[in-house]
Amino acid sequence: MAAPRLSVVIPVYNEEAVLPALFARLYPALDALGASYEVIFINDGSVDRSAALLRGQFEIRPDATRVILFNGNFGQHLAIMAGFEASRGERVVTLDADLQNPPEEIAKLLAKMDEGYDYVGSVRLERQDTAFRRGASRLMNAVRERITRIRMTDQGCMLRAYSRDIVAAINSCREVNTFIPALAYTFAQRPTEIEVAHEERAAGESKYSLYGLVRLNFDLVTAFSVMPLQLFSLSGIAIALLSVTFVIVLAVRRLVVGPEAEGVFTLFGIAFFLIGVTLFGIGLLGEYVGRIYEQVRQRPRYLVQAVLERKDAVSEPPKQRQIVTG
Repeated sequence: MAAPRLSVVIPVYNEEAVLPALFARLYPALDALGASYEVIFINDGSVDRSAALLRGQFEIRPDATRVILFNGNFGQHLAIMAGFEASRGERVVTLDADLQNPPEEIAKLLAKMDEGYDYVGSVRLERQDTAFRRGASRLMNAVRERITRIRMTDQGCMLRAYSRDIVAAINSCREVNTFIPALAYTFAQRPTEIEVAHEERAAGESKYSLYGLVRLNFDLVTAFSVMPLQLFSLSGIAIALLSVTFVIVLAVRRLVVGPEAEGVFTLFGIAFFLIGVTLFGIGLLGEYVGRIYEQVRQRPRYLVQAVLERKDAVSEPPKQRQIVTG
């Protein structure tokens, strides 16, 4: 069986409201490319009718559709990892199911890869999100770039294109938690970014809460850099030196001025500050130790309930394709 030219990987979690619109736009956009393709949907433990809709779409387009059904919710990035491991295309494009990144933009990414790039990221134009979400995203992007040295203008945009070599390198990694776009950036020889359109969510709600975004960035930072630990060590040394200096000053004042009851509140303030810094450091260490703990357990990263696919199916360009139903 010949491998398709393109694989499109789409994680799905509780998207029954938007899936019909996605199907209606995605397949015509891919047909217009004039190249063979496959679409791999990964149902990440949806509790709505998403799995049933994906099964229905597979029955309509078995020549181009493959569906991986998880038996639980394992997260967006592990769903994409499952899609990568199942993909057969020479190029792989990831796309969110919410239609905020139009499927028609896939052609732009592939055209950029034709110029010799092995990894094409994307930057959302006129982002259709709240001002708070845009501001928080810019802040997290700046912190992430300063700590990890990974330069991604828009880390939250999942519309990205990967060469087969990059996908193979990602598949060879056995990390339990990772941030796929950043991992691809570290492997790419010629990465680049392009601007893509951004639309309002077609239906449903975002699956990323503020807490989820914070957790995502903790995973990103701790997976690609030990700088937070180094900064905490340096701050510990600086605080220790300041504490010694302060103790010497207090000792001199006691000898010169005598006992001062008012200084008790200052000592309390300093003690609370040092306790806060210590607790933050313990939490930071716990983040790294937790990653080690998850890794050494060697549990499966995800569990597949079923895979819907037709083994001999590879979608051909529109003029050559024969649609088989039933």
